[in-house]
Amino acid sequence: MKKEEREQRMRQRLREMRLPEEALWEQGIRYIGGIDEVGRGPLAGPVVAACVVLPQDFDLLGVDDSKKLSEKRREQLYGQILERAVAWGIGRRGPKVIDEINILEATKLAMLDAAAAADEMLREKDGSTIEHILIDALRLEALDKPQTSIIRGDSSSVSIAAASIVAKVTRDRRMIEYAEEYPGYGFERNKGYGTKAHYEGIREHGVTPIHRRSFLKNTGY
Repeated sequence: MKKEEREQRMRQRLREMRLPEEALWEQGIRYIGGIDEVGRGPLAGPVVAACVVLPQDFDLLGVDDSKKLSEKRREQLYGQILERAVAWGIGRRGPKVIDEINILEATKLAMLDAAAAADEMLREKDGSTIEHILIDALRLEALDKPQTSIIRGDSSSVSIAAASIVAKVTRDRRMIEYAEEYPGYGFERNKGYGTKAHYEGIREHGVTPIHRRSFLKNTGY
């Protein structure tokens, strides 16, 4: 595919992914927060959520569901998203909380933290707050804001997709740090997911403080 054709496809993809936001912007809603998470499935490490508020003239090509992008491309887009975003926030919940209240509830708490952090950044900028939340698949009952849950939102909303990239890069970087702290599990490669190398690491070195024991109780470890 020629460069011009590839760019044309990316522009068309961006137009499609802006549709949920544009529907709200047309109603006079200015600040929309897209929320997504990463890390619900791994055996180790935190669940991380991000909330990203994009400007109406956001035109960064290539933003999409983080799972569809290479690690190199995610890293490139991460900095550009944060540079252009009106506001953004990160939320995390670690293995202890995940084991205590389950992964779904821990995910929701991380999302609430991310929304609160983005709200605070926006408030510090001009005294405004997020007016509407677009969220991938879930609904946050504890969030006192209008919200729209979108199935596969990371593939159909540009702000949710941006949040998925920010959350993914944030978590991956943390797992690489954990790989140095807990060598032998392959965290720098598997990011805490249950790969063969990860299970071998557990057999050889045991369970670490960052493992989710509730995820391991049916595995024999």
